[in-house]
Amino acid sequence: MANEKNCIISLQGVSKVFDGTTVVDEISLDITKGEFVTILGPSGCGKSTTLRMLGGFEMPDKGTILLNGQDITKIPPYLRPINTVFQRYALFPYLDVYDNVAFGLKLKKIPYEKVDRKGNKVTKMRHLTASEIDKKVARALKIVDLEELENRDISTLSGGQQQRVAIARAIVNEPEILLLDEPLGALDLKMRKEMQLELKEMHKKLGITFIYVTHDQEEALTMSDTIVVMKSGEIQQIGTPKEIYNEPVNAYVANFIGESNIYNATMAGKYKVRFLNHVFECVDDFPTNEKVDVVIRPEDVILKKHKKDETEKVCQGVIANKIFKGVHFEYVVMVGKNEIIVQDTKEREVEDIVTIDVDPDNIHIMKKDVTVNTYSDAWINKENKVMISEDPFDCDITQLLPDSHIDEEGYLVSKDGKKYDLNDADVIASVGLNDIEIIDGYDNGQSNGEIVSIIYKGDHYQVMVRTEEEEDFIVDTLYSWNENDMVSVSIKAKDIKLVLKGDISKYEIKD
Repeated sequence: MANEKNCIISLQGVSKVFDGTTVVDEISLDITKGEFVTILGPSGCGKSTTLRMLGGFEMPDKGTILLNGQDITKIPPYLRPINTVFQRYALFPYLDVYDNVAFGLKLKKIPYEKVDRKGNKVTKMRHLTASEIDKKVARALKIVDLEELENRDISTLSGGQQQRVAIARAIVNEPEILLLDEPLGALDLKMRKEMQLELKEMHKKLGITFIYVTHDQEEALTMSDTIVVMKSGEIQQIGTPKEIYNEPVNAYVANFIGESNIYNATMAGKYKVRFLNHVFECVDDFPTNEKVDVVIRPEDVILKKHKKDETEKVCQGVIANKIFKGVHFEYVVMVGKNEIIVQDTKEREVEDIVTIDVDPDNIHIMKKDVTVNTYSDAWINKENKVMISEDPFDCDITQLLPDSHIDEEGYLVSKDGKKYDLNDADVIASVGLNDIEIIDGYDNGQSNGEIVSIIYKGDHYQVMVRTEEEEDFIVDTLYSWNENDMVSVSIKAKDIKLVLKGDISKYEIKD
């Protein structure tokens, strides 16, 4: 968190709901004066909505936004010392560069003191003079390296130059905070990389706070002092680029920031972890036999030529693919059914047998994100099906009462003959990650949804399917899918585990 004395803006438990869907979910974030902060995440994660609330273009449904300790939650955009640069620059095509930048200044009024006819000092408002506007425009154009183009028509400028004009127009008013909503999205790759460095340099020159939104992890790593990683309206991790890259808090962050090898693993002892059918030394101490996730960056994998006479047990694999990427080769090495991506400057050949090693410091171990799907708001309908996400799933309700059975009328009957009507009974339903089938297309299973997240975990994919009711099904699958695919899910009755909420006696049918 930012030092309270240097904190320029603070979001405290801020939420935003659109059409019944929570897009920003009680996030809290402190930003220090002069920081370059990047809010990073995929489309739909809530990052742009967060930025719009900071700018005053959206009002939070819950929570508070403080600027220098003052509540600005309900203050309109034009009263905030904050300017925004959008992906669509919204420049005036009929004005030249100078007039685009000067446009806001010509409308702006500033306070000044004068003495009235009674001799009292009073504060009045006046427009800026032409000379004052000239100085401010010249400074802004110099910062963005456009001082030679002030008379050019907007239509004659390249995309990168138009983007600089938009930034100049935003900074000419000398805001305390500059918000940038994916401003490089319309540029080609080469121009985008150049502008990343230029934006970082502009930030140094101006010394003000930049809050930048992007889905591009390279932009975040290149420019930021601090990165805020978001997912589904929630903040997953806040840290420096180095912290986010080297110490991700979960598999989602590891997968989103750079290429990662992610594996299901088991702690094999103190500072020992087992994955890829091998025990590796590590520096993280978790309880023995605890299931964990392991993250290894491709550049941290050490490949060695396999020696036939090697006596000690080693992790061994076969190179299945190689790509030359200029400064290094990228290999896909198969270890049994698992694949590991490796970046190495030494050239090797496909089908070479290699040994694989990783320094203990480069094996990052995380608590496992999800081991089972749990639905705590499930309930039983009159047909003895469990309702998950407003959809009925076949299940075995006899597991709620040992040695019970279902009679012809559909009631649950205990071994001593007592009958129970479980219609509308509240239960907790749980389903294993391997027990859910994803089916292509709608209405081909028991519930419909959209794929909102895919994480590759070495030998399988972990896919999240979200229904219209905002319920998530997390599935481990061997098959690849695409984000935004519309799919169905299916679960066998035997794979749904049920626990009754409360005492079963309240559902007993009394004669």
